[in-house]
Amino acid sequence: MQNSILVVEDESRMREFVSLYLRNEGYKVVEAHTGETAMKKFEIEKIDLIILDIMMPKLDGFEVCKRIREKSKVPIIILTAIEKEMEQIKGYELGADDYVTKPFKIKVLIAKIKRLLQRLNEETAKKVIVYGELRINLHGREVWINERQVKLAPKEFELLEYLIVNRGMALSRSKILEQVWGYDFEGGTRVVDNHIRKLRSKLENYAKTIKTVISVGYKFEV
Repeated sequence: MQNSILVVEDESRMREFVSLYLRNEGYKVVEAHTGETAMKKFEIEKIDLIILDIMMPKLDGFEVCKRIREKSKVPIIILTAIEKEMEQIKGYELGADDYVTKPFKIKVLIAKIKRLLQRLNEETAKKVIVYGELRINLHGREVWINERQVKLAPKEFELLEYLIVNRGMALSRSKILEQVWGYDFEGGTRVVDNHIRKLRSKLENYAKTIKTVISVGYKFEV
């Protein structure tokens, strides 16, 4: 599996330098020159690791790190010219996995990246559910049946993921609604039933893994 790395750096020569070495190592590289662009790329791309500069206009690296940590555990390496101890502490407190100061040795940075991705890939392997010809990769957000990828809408996958994480447990419609759609969702629990129906249709012969619990809701069971 080719890992994807988001390189966030406003200085073009530095961004291109790091990206070139990463591509030569076989990684897919996504580039962003501002914090705002980084957040947009993170939302639409499958990112396995982020290399993040701090000193950027408007949305700086610390704020990007904070926002990403609110929704993801993706490894983050801060790469910056700021050497102050308090700034490094702030980076770690916001959830960065490593803090590298410029100037740096590219081979050392690559080694750090490989270490973090090895750990990530080992954890990912544990997050693959296999049942017959059904394979669900929770980290990659992919579902396969008989080597054919099943296309799920984002909310459909989030619903399936929530059921899987709590597999074997009977989950009420209201609990599912709260956890998958959020507290401020204004629709009713019928949206859960509608998404369950779509999921079952796409899972074909494996629709039975999503069981109806009468008077309660649903559960995932293999």
